[in-house]
Amino acid sequence: MSMGSARVRGVGGGPGGPGSGDALWWWRHRRSVALDVLLALASAAECAGDALLRSGRAGAGDDWAWAVLAALVGSLLVVRRRWPVAVALVAVVVQPVEIGLVMLVVGLYSVGAYVVERSTVIAVSGLAVAATGVVTTMSILSQPTDPGTVRLGPAVLLSVVVPLSVGSTVAPVLLGLYVGARRRLLESLRERAHRLEREQALLAEQARERAHRARVEERTRIAREMHDVVAHRVSLMVVHSGAVQAVARRDADRAVEGARLIGDMGRQALDELRQILGVLRMEEDPPSAAGPVAGGAGGVGGARAVGERAADGRGSGGRSFGDGSSGDGSAGQRPEGVPARRAREDLERLVGQSRAAGVEVSLEVSLGGGVDGEDAEHTCASASATTVFRLVQEALTNVHKHAGQARTAVRVVCVAGRLRASVVNEEPSQPPAQRLPSGGNGLTGMRERVVELGGSFEAGATAAGGFRVAAELPCGAAGA
Repeated sequence: MSMGSARVRGVGGGPGGPGSGDALWWWRHRRSVALDVLLALASAAECAGDALLRSGRAGAGDDWAWAVLAALVGSLLVVRRRWPVAVALVAVVVQPVEIGLVMLVVGLYSVGAYVVERSTVIAVSGLAVAATGVVTTMSILSQPTDPGTVRLGPAVLLSVVVPLSVGSTVAPVLLGLYVGARRRLLESLRERAHRLEREQALLAEQARERAHRARVEERTRIAREMHDVVAHRVSLMVVHSGAVQAVARRDADRAVEGARLIGDMGRQALDELRQILGVLRMEEDPPSAAGPVAGGAGGVGGARAVGERAADGRGSGGRSFGDGSSGDGSAGQRPEGVPARRAREDLERLVGQSRAAGVEVSLEVSLGGGVDGEDAEHTCASASATTVFRLVQEALTNVHKHAGQARTAVRVVCVAGRLRASVVNEEPSQPPAQRLPSGGNGLTGMRERVVELGGSFEAGATAAGGFRVAAELPCGAAGA
């Protein structure tokens, strides 16, 4: 066992460690420096004094040199925290010359307090016990005795030597083990407290980030819902207003009918806006265990409520494709699926509004068997149905904006559990009569809706010069 081979428990004042603010070299605190220096001075004085007294010739030059050497040996206690095994072994080595008692006791204490390996502690302690026992025995036997004095027997000698050897060596080691264990426990508790504080700070930061993401996502959903449910009505109003201007002087009856349609569209748009604002003004639910993460932008799910309320009723004859409400405004009480017959009716109403605006639109819906009457036995998932309804609505709005009265085909079919929807318009023969502003949010919103449900979305120009919007997403279980 080499002096430097034993691992020593952290005694340095590394960055971030306890007491790192006033650490010096291997000491954690400056008061530890002062204590070790005082112990080293006391040990040096004890070693030097013992050396002078043992020589019996105090004041001689050689004796003072020996005293200086002994003082240097005793001053090794200054490194007891860094190399405790080395200090203890030096103290054991100098025991035969009967110096360094303070160094031995403090060195053994340091071995118990700072050495990690128990085997090393036991080995050093055993060596110290043996060396101390031998030195004590030799000291007793070497004492001059009178001719009439009875010499001590082996049993009596052992009864004296063993307690002295064990008491002077094992007791400091045990005390060091206790102090070291207590110190490690306190350090472990402090480290645990610091770790908990860091984890709590990290969790709080993550909660703030989740709340921020939730608010951003809800605002995005609300913006998408407002765009989808209002832009279609406003676009139709603009188209009808252009038609009224064109026929007002030639055909008063058509102008009156166009004005009536504009009024209907305006009222529907107002109803939808009122429903959206009603959802946004609703009181938030009491905070749940999720804390701040559930809040933000009217709460997670606020945008879904916006879409359900806005899609409910007014926009498509009292109910919407995929909304699942009964037309009484009771959003949120949605069945798991939407009957195929009702889905067909809602799409026909939506397409009929575009036809009334002068666009030639064909519609194909097949959600069960593809034949009238058979679809009524089947259902489609509410989320998928609502997404398809919004996709068709936004695609028709884009036709009004960019393709005028170009012929358009709407196709919605459910095949092998997948709901496929496409809206394809031909190349417009002439630009639209009314130029409508476009912010480019429609296609983005459609793509987000479809991707959220695990579907695929594509949009782009056709080879014939028209435009195609298509999506495929889960249809949900069809049940008889």
